[in-house]
Amino acid sequence: MLTQELLVRMCRARAALLDLDADVTVASLAQASRLSRSQFIARYRAAFGDTPHQTRIRARLERARWLLATTRLTVTDICMAVGCSSLGSFSSLFRLRSGESPAQFKARFSELDQSQRAASVAPDCLSLMAAAWTQPSDFSRSAEPDEPLESAS
Repeated sequence: MLTQELLVRMCRARAALLDLDADVTVASLAQASRLSRSQFIARYRAAFGDTPHQTRIRARLERARWLLATTRLTVTDICMAVGCSSLGSFSSLFRLRSGESPAQFKARFSELDQSQRAASVAPDCLSLMAAAWTQPSDFSRSAEPDEPLESAS
């Protein structure tokens, strides 16, 4: 059973896993959550649909995509920057999850300017928010003097 208190602890653990600068292990997160390692993994998966390891990998690959698209760092430098110790493993995993090698991904963005690169790899939720702020909505137009606003009743 996932109590509110346990969910709070799971959310803290997830935040730590998504923070690639945090030096955490599944064992340390389990201990902080007051669970055994196996209980922690099972409850984490029940709460978020992924294992802690999958969450960490996804965070590393998202940061790698961002760095590949927006910086001039080499693939090797990016591999190390996101916490991977093997370039071969990083490249294989990147290709498996992205459908192309890190070098191919980087090459697609090399001719774009910085703002185009950033917009291309921004999470969809940010793209939707930007669209909402830059496009007029039906709520922003004012009623004409002879056109009453529709009531909610």
